Amino acid sequence: MNFEQLLGPDFLDVIQPLLEGGSLYVILGLVFIAIVIAVLAVSSLVGSRDPVEHRLATGTTENDVVAPEVRRDKENSLWNNLVSTLEKHGFPIDQTRESSLRLRLYQAGFTNPSAAVVHYVVRVILALGAPLAFLLMVPQFWPDMSAQKIMLYTVFVAVAAIYIPRIWVSMRIDARKRTYLEGFPDALDMLVVCVEAGLSLDSAFTRVGEKIARAHPLMAEEIAMVSLELRAGKTRVDALRNMSRRIGLDEVNSFVSLLIQSDQLGTSVAQSLRVYAEEMRIKRMLRAEEMAHKLPVKLVVPLVTCILPAMICAVLLPAMIRIIRDVLPHLG
Repeated sequence: MNFEQLLGPDFLDVIQPLLEGGSLYVILGLVFIAIVIAVLAVSSLVGSRDPVEHRLATGTTENDVVAPEVRRDKENSLWNNLVSTLEKHGFPIDQTRESSLRLRLYQAGFTNPSAAVVHYVVRVILALGAPLAFLLMVPQFWPDMSAQKIMLYTVFVAVAAIYIPRIWVSMRIDARKRTYLEGFPDALDMLVVCVEAGLSLDSAFTRVGEKIARAHPLMAEEIAMVSLELRAGKTRVDALRNMSRRIGLDEVNSFVSLLIQSDQLGTSVAQSLRVYAEEMRIKRMLRAEEMAHKLPVKLVVPLVTCILPAMICAVLLPAMIRIIRDVLPHLG
């Protein structure tokens, strides 16, 4: 079934004069506005919190009277003004601050409290600006493109612009996790040395954060955060669990569980740390060996595409020249 059969002759008779009269961009603009409204409506429905979930999170019921909040001075910045304006028009930005998005942004290295809001605003701006820029570029670079292709590409650009920030954040998280994974065994070795030297576990965290700051700054920052939380009055269990949530590695989660169980059961922390540190060193060596075994397979493609043709030319070119000069004239 072609496009004309799908829409019907009546619809084509109505739309054809508009297309010939130069109203194509008006129609495309209306379609773009409809798509943006649909995307924002779906995002608001997905981001909206259920009333029962909201009451469970706040600890109130329908008959409870909500107490007034304590007055806090807010920074009168450009971003706060923009967020307040968007929230007045129904955009659920505040809910992103307490969602998993804030944790993902922290794992990506964005520790500012307004990082979730900035991320949401950037996605909205890209969702509106990228399709509009594409529509403005079409008459200049692709004047013969059909209306159906323009609509399809506009939707594709809008969806891609929405998901590009999310993909970029995921790539930053993976890169930071690899950095944590490289520095974690060294931090464990230093922690074992400090604990066996007679320092308490809290003092050992402070000393380790100071000593590995130059070699592994990201790992040192997280360990220093644990020390600050302990000084602020948090329990050791809460501080360690917060560190495992911020880093997001299975190895760190196992390390935190080991320390918590050793503390609760009364076993030797130094002995447990020594065994776990040795296991982490073995895992790091196995990862290095795995990468070394993958290297020959990865070198096949550049060898075949780049080096092998040059070697063949260098070996066979003198023989080919000799054949062209001596053999071919006698054959002719």
